[in-house]
Amino acid sequence: MSKAKTPPRRPAAIPEEKGADLPEAWRRRPWIPVLITGIVVAAVLASGLAVDEALKAPRPAALDGCKTSTQIAPYRFTGPQPICITAAHKYQATINTTQGQVVIQLYPEIAPVTVNNFIVLALDGYYNGMRWKTEDWVVQNGDPTGDGRGGPGYTLPEEPNTEPSWGIGAVGMARPPGLPINGSQFFIERAAWPGNGPTAIYNRFGTVIKGIEKVGLLTAPADRINSITIQVG
Repeated sequence: MSKAKTPPRRPAAIPEEKGADLPEAWRRRPWIPVLITGIVVAAVLASGLAVDEALKAPRPAALDGCKTSTQIAPYRFTGPQPICITAAHKYQATINTTQGQVVIQLYPEIAPVTVNNFIVLALDGYYNGMRWKTEDWVVQNGDPTGDGRGGPGYTLPEEPNTEPSWGIGAVGMARPPGLPINGSQFFIERAAWPGNGPTAIYNRFGTVIKGIEKVGLLTAPADRINSITIQVG
């Protein structure tokens, strides 16, 4: 006697998932979720801008008017930075490095264009994150390309002076042999200048007054500038 064939089992039906249970007000006004999404996106973008501004150096009230020249690309500008410093103030720069703080007394009375240019770039965060290049007697920074030839897209005029003299702690602007003064690369002496000293104009614009021992610790490529703050007196 043959057995009745058992009909094949069909897979159990998977219940359809219900959509998200939206509030009744949202179902009546479908533009509300779009509006909320837009608000969230705007908040995220605004927070990003806020973080970017926070990474820039604090700006003393006396330097509120300092603005860069027109920026045409990352780290590139149309020309030297507009003058915003005055003879009525004294200026110091605190370079926050990975080895500690280095404080520089700036000399606007003998190199006003160079000091102004350095201050405006520092306030704009230009130097933040840049790595040092080092030799036994000098450390140098301000090259956005990292190959020793980079700059902000312009050069600086010569500002010759005989005082103060060059020596340990002296701060000047870099220049390739036979070429103009770089618009952003600066150097600090940490030992005596080789030979008979400088044979060209390097726009001496400051002196380290605190932290020269930190300058002695800087190595390449490990160390970098975290930020630069400007103090006005």
